[in-house]
Amino acid sequence: EAKHTGQHEGRHYSIPLEEVKAVFPHGLPYRFQQQVLYIQTHPVPPNSYNYFYFKKNTKQTFILLTAHLWVKNCRELMKSSYKEERLDQPLQASVWLKNFKASNERFLKEIKTQKTYVWGKQESTEEGRPLGEVVEQGLARTRNASDAVGVVLKELKQQCQRGSFRLLVAVDGVNALWGRTTLKREDKSPVSPEDLTLVYNLRKMMMNNWNGGAIVTTLSQTGSLFKPSSAYLPQELLGKEGFDALDPFVPIPVPNYSPREFESCYHYYLDCKWLQHEQARTEAGKEELRFLSGSNPRQLERLAGPL
Repeated sequence: EAKHTGQHEGRHYSIPLEEVKAVFPHGLPYRFQQQVLYIQTHPVPPNSYNYFYFKKNTKQTFILLTAHLWVKNCRELMKSSYKEERLDQPLQASVWLKNFKASNERFLKEIKTQKTYVWGKQESTEEGRPLGEVVEQGLARTRNASDAVGVVLKELKQQCQRGSFRLLVAVDGVNALWGRTTLKREDKSPVSPEDLTLVYNLRKMMMNNWNGGAIVTTLSQTGSLFKPSSAYLPQELLGKEGFDALDPFVPIPVPNYSPREFESCYHYYLDCKWLQHEQARTEAGKEELRFLSGSNPRQLERLAGPL
């Protein structure tokens, strides 16, 4: 259990490798392989729904699902066998199932299905079987992957309310679920987010009608494919439909670095030898970095790269 106080603000901590492997057994992208935890001050009230929103370039996130990847540049769309008007995304669904299995495999034998699910004339998952069998069905039969994701989400949402486990729903760029997509049907007509099986089921997880866990999301310009680059406030990024769908929630703004946070990040870059220029270690060099970056995390990172 974390017991962070004001004295921990702005500090960097190395995360033990065994803990990283327990949460992300499939590994992390190269940029995140440092396994460093950074503490920033954001009071989070005891609520089941929190989301973070960012001014441009303030923070980079790595969480369990990146929503905008479901609404753009999908190479394969299939008509849903469950609802004819919906579209399945077998490749995206398979990737999600693979990552979900890697992160949660130790629980999938313990959680049992509450009903029988029929996948075809000769294939079904009987009631009382491990939830992992649903995941395996989606991985083995790609055409069933989107429906398998829906079954997994439904079972988790229903069963976490019994108290047998706690559920964290973490979504990066959640505003993509209510924006426009770049996808087209065979007749070249645009695809709405709600027409996608994956988005439809994930939207249901965003509803404030369950307990036994928490929903943590971020809003980002990346998730708003057709919004102006200057937009960053919740109302701008979500639009009325998304804003109303998520209400009530606790918005948590993520600002630029405070002076204390800037100092911590500056010294972290020095320790990592990311700042090689001889002037970067001087007081004047540090202040120049502060001025040029405006204490913006992304800008500071970009400035530090060539140095």
